[in-house]
Amino acid sequence: MTTLIIYYSQGGTTDLVARTLAKKLGAYLLRIQDLKNREGFANRLLSSISAFRESKTEIAPASVDLTPYDTIYFGTPTWSGNPTPAILTMIDRCNLTGKDVVLFATMDSNRGDANIKRLEEKVRMRGARVIESFTIATKNKSPEKLISDTEAIIEMKDLMMYRR
Repeated sequence: MTTLIIYYSQGGTTDLVARTLAKKLGAYLLRIQDLKNREGFANRLLSSISAFRESKTEIAPASVDLTPYDTIYFGTPTWSGNPTPAILTMIDRCNLTGKDVVLFATMDSNRGDANIKRLEEKVRMRGARVIESFTIATKNKSPEKLISDTEAIIEMKDLMMYRR
């Protein structure tokens, strides 16, 4: 029985959280790449609009076979209170029937709970059972602080319990 962490990260913060989780939990990692250019002010603004509209995007890998995994983590930054188009696209392409899912969202300020709520709706529609979720505030935090915050959440939420 194994765990896979599927995540999208644009600036590296969600990547740091996902890597910390994987190291502590002994999980496999899969970083999704958004093939659309999201750099620069105008593209970031359009990205926020895309997240608000729940637009899909081209991603790599295009899909993933979850058969070997029992527990799946999905992680994403929060854009305008919403999950990113890349993570929504991946969720829509996954067969989550019977899978245990843990959701996490990074956020600069707030609205991470709205992001998590929407992710919960999406994965449940795909047949998953949400067993845990959490947000991590990232604004003005050093990498060391983000790692320690992630480790604290692992302890507080008893995420080691879901490790198989």
